[in-house]
Amino acid sequence: MAISQFADHPLTTIHWPLLYSDSVLPETSSIRSLFLAGPAGRLEALLNAGSPNATHAAVVCHPHPLHGGTLHNKVVFHAMKALNGFGFPVLRFNFRSTGLSEGEHASGVGEVGDVRAALDWLEREFTVPVIFAGFSFGSAVGLRTAYSDDRVRALIALGLPAVPVEDRVYDFPFLRECVKPKLFVSGSRDQFGPWGKLEALVNTFADPKKLVRIEAGDHFFEGRLKEMRLAIEDWVCETLLANAAVD
Repeated sequence: MAISQFADHPLTTIHWPLLYSDSVLPETSSIRSLFLAGPAGRLEALLNAGSPNATHAAVVCHPHPLHGGTLHNKVVFHAMKALNGFGFPVLRFNFRSTGLSEGEHASGVGEVGDVRAALDWLEREFTVPVIFAGFSFGSAVGLRTAYSDDRVRALIALGLPAVPVEDRVYDFPFLRECVKPKLFVSGSRDQFGPWGKLEALVNTFADPKKLVRIEAGDHFFEGRLKEMRLAIEDWVCETLLANAAVD
């Protein structure tokens, strides 16, 4: 397994009241506001437009909605920017009960269907392979759908939880047989993915995979969003675009 590291910097103070409430304003150009038909009602979504000759589309899933996670989360936004920078159209949506999305929170079980609804929409809108990306809860939930969906060709997990959080236990046995390209990016000080436990977990997953360690980064990549974004961009270049050039 490849492990990359980014340089150490001082750690910025964390604010805890709503773990994932930091957000950025949506862009005002090349963006489309829409609603998806979800299994529990309509889902609020934003599409950042791609180029006409895009080779892939992408979906990015946000962190835990009960702790302030939405499609405007900073990590989600920067992941979108990294993928959209290649000309890929990128879809972000609010899980059920979040923002203007209908339905009730379903503890990550029903939300798997929300991810599938997003993939269904992308399939109808575009005819290209899909890249899945998710942050924290979004990665844990989305991976359960994306790993076996033939429309998804590559997986990106940011801040993947590796230890129990409150009453939630995170385990990913299905990735032991998943041979899709996989990127995992986490901070060396991630509170919900202690490095040793995360590395041991990722070691059980099938190749191809890459684990990137952001030095001095916490779960939220506070002060390290640039390094996180570069990790995604580098991996896309070396894994997806390089392979496409060979094909």
